[in-house]
Amino acid sequence: MDKIISEIRKIREDREWGIFHTPENLAKSISIEAGELLEHFQWDNEFKLEEASDELADIMIYCLYMADSLNVSIEDIMNAKIQKNKAKYPVERTKGNSKKYTEFE
Repeated sequence: MDKIISEIRKIREDREWGIFHTPENLAKSISIEAGELLEHFQWDNEFKLEEASDELADIMIYCLYMADSLNVSIEDIMNAKIQKNKAKYPVERTKGNSKKYTEFE
């Protein structure tokens, strides 16, 4: 992951895009790219894997830029969120169930 982060930082620096990478702009870009990914699944189950993968990569790159902008560790925040989700959704109450955690309390 460090190699990927270094590479996208270099791309941003070489092109002087850092001035555009505010948290607000990055959040918008993540949402826009997520919409573009969703378009591949809009009408049926047929989709082009390479194109969908490109959109997924765009989302991930913007997420890495966002973490960099906020000065947070992707690994740390994901591990923290995983622990929160485990607490919210204990296996014995949620296995095979799609209800939101508030519906179990």
